[in-house]
Amino acid sequence: MNTGTSAPETNSHDSIAARIGNTPLIRLDRISAELPTGVEIFAKAEHLNPGGSVKDRPALAMILDAERRGLLRPGKTILDASSGNTGIAYGMIAAARGYDVTLCLPRNASIERKQILTGYGVEVIETNPMEGTDGAQALASNLAREFPDRYVYLDQYNNDANWRAHYETTGKEIWRQTQGRVTHFLAGLGTTGTFTGITRRLREHNHRVTTIALQPDCPLHGIEGLKHLPTVRVPGIYDPSLADEQITVETEDALRTKHRLAKEEGLFVGPSSGANVFAALRLAPSLPSGSVLVTILCDDGARYISEDRDEQAHEPPPVAADRL
Repeated sequence: MNTGTSAPETNSHDSIAARIGNTPLIRLDRISAELPTGVEIFAKAEHLNPGGSVKDRPALAMILDAERRGLLRPGKTILDASSGNTGIAYGMIAAARGYDVTLCLPRNASIERKQILTGYGVEVIETNPMEGTDGAQALASNLAREFPDRYVYLDQYNNDANWRAHYETTGKEIWRQTQGRVTHFLAGLGTTGTFTGITRRLREHNHRVTTIALQPDCPLHGIEGLKHLPTVRVPGIYDPSLADEQITVETEDALRTKHRLAKEEGLFVGPSSGANVFAALRLAPSLPSGSVLVTILCDDGARYISEDRDEQAHEPPPVAADRL
């Protein structure tokens, strides 16, 4: 069940951009072993994209769209706001295509994400962490207005190329990889592009597919990449009518499930992936037999190592061997 569709068009089949997409769909057997039989849970392994996250797809689509429209050309700098993953994807793709990137990033982004961005040559402008990505968006918008000849502001939160990337690729892949058996789709909301694009594609194939949108349970959460929409600027690309259900997840449950995925499934992923899978496990017992639920593994866990150390620092010390 690993077939899929091609990634968005690129100028070369040998480019790094051509490796984006066609990620495997993995059935979560061990972590769901205690659930009632008759319900299957699959996870789209987007952390296996070359840039390490689901954001490779919209980043490529937005860059190609800007090129086609004549907005992005040699000498221009890509500008956007991000919590990290889209910025990393921009950095990877832009380096291969010959562009500079300036990214407005909340100061509390993990050190690993900042290091990766620097490695790709991205100029990082840190913003007030208490303002989240809303503050980063405000700064990026101001820079775009102040320096229109320098920057091309891709504005991922309001750019239709974001959700269309998932409509054209990820949604098609999920449909083919499940042989059309998918009955439920669940994803967290950040820019909302993943949820919006995949939902619209799946609904074209089968209008009875149930879609579930996930958010953190409070404004001050620790699930990077996700938004608590009641308290932040809602992305312009979001259509709330697409969700059949809205659910919330606590940070602690997301982090606990992230660690379970590594230890029980061999999937080393980040907190938003943990949130998605925790919600899927919580939802599965209420589904009818024969249901096929698909969710998303959003990014690689290596970019959160320092945050894992912070968590471990507050845990009881391990028992010494001579006390066992």
